[in-house]
Parts: sequence; structure tokens; C-alpha cells
Amino acid sequence: MQVKIQTSLRMGTFLLLLFLITYFIIKNVKLLINPSSEVRRGTNVTLTCQAEISYSQGSHPNYTYIFYKDYNKQLKTFSTSAMNQTYFITNARVGHTSMYKCAVVIDQQKQESNIKDLKVKGLQTPVLTVDKTRLTEGNALTATCSAEGEIGSLTFLFKNASKELHSEVTHEDRIEHKMSLPRGTGNLSCEYSINLGKTIIISNNSNLIKVNIEELEIKPVIRVHPSTDATEGDTIRFNCTVDMLQQHNSELRIFLVRGPTTLENMTNNEYSMQVKADDSGKYECISQMGAIHKFSSVNITVKELFSVPVLSISAAQVFEGENITVTCQVNSFASERIQSDEIKYSIFRNDALLIREGNYSVMASKETNGKYTCKAEANAISKKSWSLVFEAKVFVSKPEIRVDGPVIVGKPFRIYCHSENGSLPISYTLKRDHLNLNWTEVSSLHNEASFLVTVSTPAEISSYWCEAKNTGPPKKGERLNASVIVPVGKPLLTVLPVPGDIKEGDNVTLICGIPKGSPPISFSFYNSSSSHLHTATVSSNSFAYTLTEVKRQHSGTYYCKAFNQAQETSQSDSITFKVSLAMWKKALIATFSMLLVALLILFFMMRYKAKQGKREMAAKLSVKPASPKSDEIFTLNLINDTHYSADTDVADQESAWSQNEGDVEYTEVVHPQHLDPARSKFSFSLIPFALLRER
Repeated sequence: MQVKIQTSLRMGTFLLLLFLITYFIIKNVKLLINPSSEVRRGTNVTLTCQAEISYSQGSHPNYTYIFYKDYNKQLKTFSTSAMNQTYFITNARVGHTSMYKCAVVIDQQKQESNIKDLKVKGLQTPVLTVDKTRLTEGNALTATCSAEGEIGSLTFLFKNASKELHSEVTHEDRIEHKMSLPRGTGNLSCEYSINLGKTIIISNNSNLIKVNIEELEIKPVIRVHPSTDATEGDTIRFNCTVDMLQQHNSELRIFLVRGPTTLENMTNNEYSMQVKADDSGKYECISQMGAIHKFSSVNITVKELFSVPVLSISAAQVFEGENITVTCQVNSFASERIQSDEIKYSIFRNDALLIREGNYSVMASKETNGKYTCKAEANAISKKSWSLVFEAKVFVSKPEIRVDGPVIVGKPFRIYCHSENGSLPISYTLKRDHLNLNWTEVSSLHNEASFLVTVSTPAEISSYWCEAKNTGPPKKGERLNASVIVPVGKPLLTVLPVPGDIKEGDNVTLICGIPKGSPPISFSFYNSSSSHLHTATVSSNSFAYTLTEVKRQHSGTYYCKAFNQAQETSQSDSITFKVSLAMWKKALIATFSMLLVALLILFFMMRYKAKQGKREMAAKLSVKPASPKSDEIFTLNLINDTHYSADTDVADQESAWSQNEGDVEYTEVVHPQHLDPARSKFSFSLIPFALLRER
């Protein structure tokens, strides 16, 4: 009963929860634009978001409406239980042109509408105002350009006729700008543009305002005294003035300028200078008040009192020990002002005074090398010449010849030639006896001439020599003196005693010799089985290595190698020899063999004699007195005894001479005969024992 009650309670709770759960389904969301998706400026526009939603009976849902511009820019959010929501755009402007959409959110559900385009046409014409229409050059005015009510990213542009004056971007519907205009009449206007992303829309020009700018009378007047044409050494004066009305204005500044250089502030002063030839040119007076500048200029011409002196040296190429003459002179001078003897000269070397004259003679040497200049002076005017660098030529010295590294016959090596002294460039020629092999030119004192050569014999090295030459006579060097390394020839290995006559206990000498090669020479000996044996470095062309008291294991193949500083290893042919037994061992073996043979012979002789003794004993035992027995019985006994003796002897013979099985053996057989009265002994004869056994 209790179980049924609990089950009923659970079912009731479930049904109650099922009744309380509310279900929502967003079927569709759409956006409507009224009165139209394309309107004129100033129209009131409404955006209506409509939602089609299904929900549980008896529920009262609350919706969230979100309006968007330009895809994701959120405009406004509303929370309501209505099935639609409106967003108002009052007095629409071109800046409202964009793409719009809306979205509906219920609990965790969200659904967006389709995207709608809204286009607003018609930019209003901007209005331009200025704070003044008449002003003096250098003064500024404030201009204001406005487009009331326009929204978005606006770019305002101020213009003077067709010339653009100022541009500025803002999100405000007006902008102010302070500006200065050049003298004359200005025609000011403005316009603005709006950026709609993919397109830019430009407004019409604003109203036109004329502005008059009066000139500021501060243009300077420049005067030169005594004249704009002068001669070097003359003094001239510059004077700059402006209109008397502005002369004492505290903001006025006047300057004397030549090129990029400001010479003097001329507001209250004049400027004087003693001119030189390079002072010729354009001079300007510049007056400044605020941002206004005025200019006046004059050209000054200065005639040379005398020309720049010219420095010369008597010869272009002078060797040490030869005389040189340095001369300084001017090519022209103002004869109406000075005479030639009034010009004084000075000659310098490395900025040190040599002589106060126009000529300087000296013998060329290392001390006379350097930078020469000269100076000419007259009427307080001083001019310096261009500098000349003089360096006395040096005869080339006797060239030195050398090699770098070892000289190996048959391999290329380098010969270097170098002279310690001599003016560059120096030409080096490598010669072999009287034959020119090669030449090269060196342009640095620290460089050597390099030649790649090869010698075939050591004596050939002394045939090389160098000749050096510059602009002077050539110099011959000494012949090359250098050590020459001859690579080793193929070694010859000799064995003493000769390979066929080597016995145990002998001392075997391995002699490795070469036909050619420069010492020191290293000889190495090798055995094919035990590898390296010995290495020695000697100053001769051969070396002997001794194997003392050789044994049978010294038998084998031997060879040697030779090498020297040429770093080339040469190997001999191989020699094989065998170590035979010592003489005493051979004699001992022979003696032992002979003794063994003698013992065998003695053994067989003793065996033979033993057999002979047995046969004689058997014969003696077989002889008995006469009896009445028949001949057959006597014969049978004799044969039986003989068989016994023969079998025993044959067995002994087979065990001792197994190697002589094929030999025929003989034994003595007694033939029974009738007694001969004349004889009392038996008669014996030899027959093959084998035949006896067959019987």
C-alpha cells in the first residue's frame, strides 16, 4: 500500500513540472523599413523588427530586440513582450545610409533578420563665415565651415579660388580654421565630403566670400658704397633700409645675406668689408615682420688684384741625386693698381717655409719629398697656390730571390723576387740562364713577385735569377740558391744469406737500398704476417736490418718502404724465404734413423736365429730308434710336429713383418724314406710353406 502511494506522488510531481516548463520556438524574424529603403534628406524613417514565435499555452514571454548597423555595430536594444519593435531615425541624413538588421533573443535562442539597405540622398550645402574681410598682409583670419545636422565621418576643405588651403576630418558638423593669405584679393569657399565605406559623397561648394589683404610695406632697399664694381683690397659698405613708417617697429628684423650665410643684422647698422676676388656674387637684404619676408638684392663684381699663383716643378720624374727647381708665379695682375715687382712670393714644403722667393732649387733626396705650396702677396692681399706632392724617384735595388717551402724535383714550387728599394711600379722578370720565363709588375712595396716553376734535376735550381726594373736602369739579382729534395726511387730489398740457404739459428740481414733520394731517408721493414718490423732514419741511401738467430716461424714474405722529406713513400718488391732445419738437427735425425734401422735389423736377425733354433730342436726330438711301426705312422708324426712348428713360426712372422705379407716363406719338411743302411741321417729339402699348407 505504501509503495503505491509513493509511486502516485512521483507521477504527480512529474506532471506538475511538465506543466510548469514553457517552450519557445522562433520561427522567423524580419526587418521592415518605412516609408522606403531609399529616402531624401530630412525624412523620418522607422525600422520595424517583427518576430514570429511559438510558445507554450498560458506563458507570457519577454523578448529582447537588438538593432544593428553596418553588420555588427549595435544601435539599440529593447526588452518587451510585444511581437514587434520599432527603431526611429528622425530627420534622416546621408550619414544614415548603411545596411541594417535586427535580432530577437529568447532565453538561449537568438535569430537574426535579413539585411536591409537604407539610402538617404541629398547633402546640404555648407555655409562659410569669416571674422573679417579686410586685413593687412601677415595678419590671420578665422573661417568657419558648417553643415548643420550632418552626421558621420566628415572631411571639410577650405579653398582660395581653386587652391586648397586646409583639409580636416571630424565627426562634428562644423569646423573652424585660422589662416593667413597672401596680399591681394582672396575668394574663400568650403565644401565637405562624407565617407560611406565603399563610396564618398561630396557636397556642393559653399557660399563665396571675398577678402582683401593689403601689402605690408617693409620691402628693403639695398645700397653699396662706393660702387658694386671693386678691385681686390677695396673696402665696400652695405646699407639696408625700409619704409620710414615701419623702420622703428619693434617686430621688424633686417639681415644681410649672401647665399646660405647671414653676414650681419642690419636693423640698426651698416656692413663693410675688404673684398677679395671670391667675394663676387649676389648679396640680399631680407626684412622680416611676423611671418612676412621681403627681399632686395644686388650683384657685386670684384676684379682680381693678381691671379692665384701657379706652382710648378722642373721635371715630372726626378731620381734621387738629380736637381729640381720649384717655381711660383702669377699669370695676371691689375697693372693699374700694382707692378709685378710688388708681388712677393713664398715657397713652402709640408707647410714649413723654405724660401721667400719665387724659385727654389735643391738636389732631390728623401728629405725633399713632400707637399709643396706657394703664396703670393700684394697690398695686403694673399693668395695660395694649389699643392703639389713631390716624391723623388728611387732606382730599383738589386732584387733578392727566394723560394717558399721545400723544393721537390718534379713538383711545382714558387720563386719570389723582391727589391727593398725602388719607385713603384717595379717590373720583375724571372730568367733561367738567358731565357725569359715570365714577368709581373708590382705596385706595392710590401708585395713580392711570384712565379710558379718546376725543376727536373737538383742542379737546375741554380739556373734561375731575377731582374728588376722601374723607370731607371734594370738591376740583376743573384742566382737562386736553395736545397732541392729528390724523391726516393723504388727500393731494392736484398736478403743475406740468399733465401735458399737460410737455416735455423742464422742471422738474416735485410738490406733496403734506393737508387736516388735526398737524405735523411727513413727505411721501414715489414713482414706479411707480423706487419711492421722496424723503422730507421739515416743519411745514407741504404739500411740493413738483421733478424738474429732466425727460427722456422721467421719464414715468410718480406718487403721494405722508403720515404724522405718529399713525403712520397715507395715500396720494394716482396721477397719470400724459408728457414730450414739446423745441421745438427739433420744429423741427429739421420743418426736416429740409422740407429732405428740397425735395431730393426738386429731384432729380425735374433728372431730369425730363434726360429732356426726351434727347427733344429724339433728335428732332434723327432728322430727315434727303429721300430716295427710302419712308414705312414712315422711320416704322420713328423708332419704333425712340423705343422706345429710351422704354425707357430708363421704367427710370429706375421706379427713382426706385417709389411711383408706378400713374401713367400719357406720351411723344412722331413720326407720319410726307407732306411738306407749306408746312412743313419734324414734327408731335408726346402719347399714353400704356403704349398705345404695347401697340401
